[in-house]
Amino acid sequence: MSQIRHTPVAATSTQFREGGDTIDRHRHDDHQLIYVSSGVLAITTEHGSWIASNDRALWVPADTWHEHRFYGPSRFHTVGFPAHGRAPLLDTEQPTVIAVDALVRELLIALTGTTLTPAETRRIEAVLRDRLRRVTAQPVALPVARDQRLADACRLAEDDLRRPCTLAQLAARVHTGERTLSRLFRDEFGMTYPQWRTRVRVFTAMVMLAEGVTVTDTAHACGWATTSAFVHTFAQAMGTTPGSYRAGVRKSADQ
Repeated sequence: MSQIRHTPVAATSTQFREGGDTIDRHRHDDHQLIYVSSGVLAITTEHGSWIASNDRALWVPADTWHEHRFYGPSRFHTVGFPAHGRAPLLDTEQPTVIAVDALVRELLIALTGTTLTPAETRRIEAVLRDRLRRVTAQPVALPVARDQRLADACRLAEDDLRRPCTLAQLAARVHTGERTLSRLFRDEFGMTYPQWRTRVRVFTAMVMLAEGVTVTDTAHACGWATTSAFVHTFAQAMGTTPGSYRAGVRKSADQ
């Protein structure tokens, strides 16, 4: 029986970044798996925006233009996979956020280190590939609007999350009908306006918590009437409470 041979991983690296650092728009010939073992990284592509943190990483397909912004002191790891080889994920056509468990975390950190022999690198890579085929997607992403009316409505809503804005109010401000704007949210994003706004608020909350803002202040800044309502919504979306998420990010930054 013939054996499947994998092309070795491409370049790997570990970098240390301060909060507020950015990496300008660029692309790679290889696929990349991007992970931050401490801090939080917002990654923006032509398809949308994603968050990578110590419990999730982002797969960026080859030739995808993307840019980065770091929140809080960050330890930034990248692992390249040749575009012509067999990719470790089943779906590699679009950027994908994946869950990072304790084993995947340690494999990524080890593989991006500087003291491995070629034989050690091959063995760690083989285990990482096996684990990546079992990971689950974590679709906390903000899609990019194509229609200008929808793009303007999204910008207006994002500019002031503290104050709820109804779909009718947004439609009036971008000079379109409520039904038209509702259809644009469904057609372009595959979700309703309330669903999209909740995702924006959770996305923003992840960044604020990573920067050390308290749970209560984050809840108010992102437009939740009560802290308990924020905790419930965040836990449903992320699988953990905002307090636990904040503590995990801050702990990893201190290590």
